[in-house]
Amino acid sequence: MKTALAVIAWLVALPAAAQTLNGFYAGASVGQSEAKSWCSGIDIGASCDDTSTAWKVFGGYQINRYFAAEAGYARLGKFTASLGPASDEAKVTAWEAAALGIAPLADRLSAFGRLGLYRATVKETTNFAGNFDNDNNDLTFGAGLAYQFTAHFGLRGEWQRYRNVGGGDVALGAGEGQKSNVDVFSIGALWRF
Repeated sequence: MKTALAVIAWLVALPAAAQTLNGFYAGASVGQSEAKSWCSGIDIGASCDDTSTAWKVFGGYQINRYFAAEAGYARLGKFTASLGPASDEAKVTAWEAAALGIAPLADRLSAFGRLGLYRATVKETTNFAGNFDNDNNDLTFGAGLAYQFTAHFGLRGEWQRYRNVGGGDVALGAGEGQKSNVDVFSIGALWRF
């Protein structure tokens, strides 16, 4: 009987606990990425893979119910193209910092939007023109839904865009210096301290 009462009290208190989520959190996500311009301009007969697996680790601080600040490191994926014996591969990673605007929808469900900056590194390897590295900065933004299962554990699904990745000697698409938007669709878990 005492156990049943304790479980009922915990379930009643859970929505209230979910409303006071201020504080630090950390998490990780995994998903699918697509480099939008990677395959543009590729000759007929070439093979091209502009999608990859992406993952991210992140940490943040939720200031109140409506705002959070977050930083993270992401591996955005490996994108490849080949035509006959010629091959081109780009690996993309990024550091990022963003502000999150949060809209509570129900006791434990919320929608969020993000706006921030990233610093990406693109390492391009070809067997016909050498290897190139390029770093660039630009905007990242996205939107998603989050569900807080307990006061400490939650899940979220998100779409995020890294705008204009690449440049310099790194193609990240057809042609030197071309930039590409990289979109990531992911599912992540977070732990609140």
